[in-house]
Amino acid sequence: MERKSFGPMQCPIARSLERVGEWWSILILRDAHYGLTRFDQFAASLGIAPNMLARRLKALVEAGLLERRRYSERPPRDEYVLTERGRDFRPVLLSLLAWGNRHFAPEGASVALADPATGRAIDPVLVDRETGIPLSRSGVRVVAGPAANEAMRRRLTERPTL
Repeated sequence: MERKSFGPMQCPIARSLERVGEWWSILILRDAHYGLTRFDQFAASLGIAPNMLARRLKALVEAGLLERRRYSERPPRDEYVLTERGRDFRPVLLSLLAWGNRHFAPEGASVALADPATGRAIDPVLVDRETGIPLSRSGVRVVAGPAANEAMRRRLTERPTL
């Protein structure tokens, strides 16, 4: 589903938000990473209306983030399992958690990240996969990829850093 005001949606951020931009979707993915798979588990955890949950689950399945699997024939019941694409969303969740704790929790963190072996607090950073070097504010240049259209190439020439 592309938004006409943006023309052909080439921005990967916009494309990603099209799939998970609604906060219910992100919370469903969070709970799926916690191991929840069944409709009633998501409903109980989130306190979401059943019709809204059904719509969000359907959209996440259509976006390829969750897979719907039948676990009971009588009565027919399905579970929702993370796909590889859904599992790849984990670093985004961890980053949102850390960012939210840093900027929107004046009372302190209600949920924190910790090393499972030592219990030491973890503060995630985004690093380059190949070199392990952290990506800093001034250390990233955004360049046009091979599929970029002319408008995208022009935009990135005018605003090359992110």
